[in-house]
Amino acid sequence: MNVISGSTSDFLHNNVKVLRSRVSKTAWQGIVIAVVALIIATLAVSQFEHGNIYLSSLIEVQKTNFALWILNVVPFVFAFWGQYSSTVLAYEASAMVMDQTQELRDKADSFEKQARHSITHDLLTDMPNKELFYDRVQQQIVSPRGRSAFSILLIEVANYKEISDTLGRNSSDSLIKKIAVRLESAFPTPLTIARLESNIFSMLINQPLAEKEILSLADSVHRVLHDAFLIEKVKLSTQANIGIVHYPNHGTDVDTLVQRASIALYMAQNSNKGSAVYDSSFDAHSPKQLTLMSELHHAIENQELELFYQPKVRTQDGVLSGAEALVRWNHPKHGVLAPDLFIPLMERSRLIQGLTCWVIQEGFTQCAQWHQQGLDIVLSINLSAKDLNNPELPDLISGIKGATGVNPQWITLEITESSLMTDPEAALAVINRIHAMGFQFSIDDYGTGYSSLSYLKQLPLKELKIDRSFVTDILQSESDAVIVNATINLAHNLGLEVTAEGVEDAATLALLTTEGCDLVQGFHLGRPMPESMFTQWAFGRS
Repeated sequence: MNVISGSTSDFLHNNVKVLRSRVSKTAWQGIVIAVVALIIATLAVSQFEHGNIYLSSLIEVQKTNFALWILNVVPFVFAFWGQYSSTVLAYEASAMVMDQTQELRDKADSFEKQARHSITHDLLTDMPNKELFYDRVQQQIVSPRGRSAFSILLIEVANYKEISDTLGRNSSDSLIKKIAVRLESAFPTPLTIARLESNIFSMLINQPLAEKEILSLADSVHRVLHDAFLIEKVKLSTQANIGIVHYPNHGTDVDTLVQRASIALYMAQNSNKGSAVYDSSFDAHSPKQLTLMSELHHAIENQELELFYQPKVRTQDGVLSGAEALVRWNHPKHGVLAPDLFIPLMERSRLIQGLTCWVIQEGFTQCAQWHQQGLDIVLSINLSAKDLNNPELPDLISGIKGATGVNPQWITLEITESSLMTDPEAALAVINRIHAMGFQFSIDDYGTGYSSLSYLKQLPLKELKIDRSFVTDILQSESDAVIVNATINLAHNLGLEVTAEGVEDAATLALLTTEGCDLVQGFHLGRPMPESMFTQWAFGRS
């Protein structure tokens, strides 16, 4: 404290010295003017009274003239008053500067605190967000009490989408705020309640409770959210589903616990109780699938992931036009795993962002190498729904682009219709920022999502990809053939290229060519291949 007071005192003293010197300068100018005026007045009086300007006459008028006595005092008055005024003004000005400086520092501190707070809290409800919740669960695991059991509840507002679609975003935001207030008032500290996604809340019960007590707590959540909410004079009833997991029985890391809580939440959606505790029997896959989540953490670090490339061929001349990058997991025990076995697990956790970064890095590097070697193709890379809600993605892509030297025109980023529906405004903002760098976009699995037509005119698209579910039976199903034909015509009218996935035979290829489809990919043209095999295959065609 003494150090701070000392530094403040020194700062004030230095400011006073500087300001006094500036004010004193003006005071000295006044003194000089007063002295000059006195000299001129003395000379004038001497000339007027004695007819000459001699030293004796000057001394005489100074002794006898009352007006000159007054003028003699003026320089001293200027000197005294100037020094006094300069000191007062200097102290006042310096104090004012210090007050304003302190005010600016206080505002800067306030803004910094708000920025730190916004990183860890949900902007709408001011609840802890996903990052802070994950951190608190992690701290619970690694703390000295980490050997103690605790539980996590995932709470879903089941009819949130219907309410949002009916009443609009403002009303749905008001509903979420009211839900947050109810939960926080009904379940105060030490329970941690967070908002993970638009309609998903989480609750950390950081103490061991019996199964019966946990279920009783879940029933309390149902009761808290059961009473109607009044939103803009409209009474709304909410329906909650709750998934429950226990540490360490259901997992020993944050991602596994949340992923299995999501599975329990899915089961709760289909139960009469509206809540469910995770059980291994809930998982639709084999027992080995249950262990993959914890192993995913090390897949990138251990270089177990690999990109395969499936060719995209032009229908009119059979020329290789591009390739789609498809990730594979070279599992040390289970061999090569297809993305369907682990991508959904990653999308339920934070691991998907790390995977996306790795795929973009590898894909951009490989595409740049192909163009250096003379292989002029466009590489397609898939983005997930969580990628489109990540505001840091454009900066990530920009950095990797600069490091690899890839031309954005060599890359097409594929997005699904459903990935746009989680937060359309945020997704569109991310897409437009990336497109501004020169990257192209494609709608993948077209026809399987929602409200695609309303977004086609807003998105900076280059291509539509017809989902394989419509292409596979195009020869046998008249309705599929009509859908494919309509999609091709729609895309061409919008100035877009059309790619058909899942082309497995020559007859399907011939029909798509007749319909005017621009590009095709599928086993009939080429299976997904490792980089070395694809490169050899591609140069072998040229």
